[in-house]
Amino acid sequence: MADEKTIRFGLLGSFSYSQDKSVKAGRKALSLLQYLVVNHGRSISSEELFEKFWAENTSIAPGTALRRMMHTVRSLLDEMFPGMEKLLITLPGCYVWNPDICLELDTEAFEAACLEAGRTSGEEKCDRLLRAVSLYKGDFLSGNDSEWALVLRQYYQTLYLDACKAALPILYQKEQWMKLLDLCVQAYGVDFATEEFTLYQMRALIALGQPERAVRQYEMFRDKLMQEYEIMPSGQAEQLCALASGLRKKNLAEQDVFKLVCEEQEGEMAFFCTFDVFQKIVTLERRHIRRSGRSSSLVVVSLGKKAIPVTDARRLERILLERLRAGDPVARLEADSYILMLTGAGMEDARLVMGRIDSDFHRVYRHSKADLTYRIASLQSE
Repeated sequence: MADEKTIRFGLLGSFSYSQDKSVKAGRKALSLLQYLVVNHGRSISSEELFEKFWAENTSIAPGTALRRMMHTVRSLLDEMFPGMEKLLITLPGCYVWNPDICLELDTEAFEAACLEAGRTSGEEKCDRLLRAVSLYKGDFLSGNDSEWALVLRQYYQTLYLDACKAALPILYQKEQWMKLLDLCVQAYGVDFATEEFTLYQMRALIALGQPERAVRQYEMFRDKLMQEYEIMPSGQAEQLCALASGLRKKNLAEQDVFKLVCEEQEGEMAFFCTFDVFQKIVTLERRHIRRSGRSSSLVVVSLGKKAIPVTDARRLERILLERLRAGDPVARLEADSYILMLTGAGMEDARLVMGRIDSDFHRVYRHSKADLTYRIASLQSE
């Protein structure tokens, strides 16, 4: 087919045509045009358009509204493609695109590339996946919040994320760190909560000798995950962070190692750690209990249903770190609870400590609606 009989539309990202030209139109007219473009391969009935665009509008007859809007859409097409007449044809009860015109959509090319990648393996699969990913310029019709567009937006976003996730282990195995980093950064922007993108980004940064950036990436991911969903990263992410933190110190001179260790243990606050580290500390304490016979207690502290999750959690964390003894380990258990170990404290001593924590919390944060509750368990030896 001759090139002048082919028109191209971009639907991934902002709506565009030809050489990335933008379209200026009213919101509803633009949405109708986009719907017609997306469904260009079939006839579209008037009833379908009534349901999609005028189902909730009773102020005007749908037939009249549709005719007026189609006139606007045709005027738009005349402006966009001067000299190309009768792009949209009216048939009894439906609308179709002129069969002499070929429409090319970036969504169709993207979908086809994803399907082709799924039928290959190895290096060819990786190349096809990267080709598919490169076609994704942004979320489907990013400026259109109509229900029909949201459904397709989710579909193409899922295709994109699946393609990214399929490419990551291949790039990692081939040690193509820069390509892997670029892919992770782009995918993170689409869905930051998919932990795979952060994990692979951290691995690539560690492999490139940039552990500081890996730690910062983990911290950014952790903070955003807590803020948006009130959950913590997985133990795998914590372990990578611990590895990166350790690598930052690998070039220390031997005479500085003991000094560094002692400095990192200094401080008057309790010891805040990840849950994995907390478990290891508890394991060591159980061994000490077996040898010494002393008592220690585990405590789970919760904020209650009326608390403001992020705000009151930070408040509770601050009180725990400031009021407990230096070295008492504390870890976050869930969005609204913490677990801590009171070394050398029996059940009664633990109750007294938690009574003071509760009193201090409500004295410092008088307006908080948090209702602190705690459960105490005696730590038994192995």
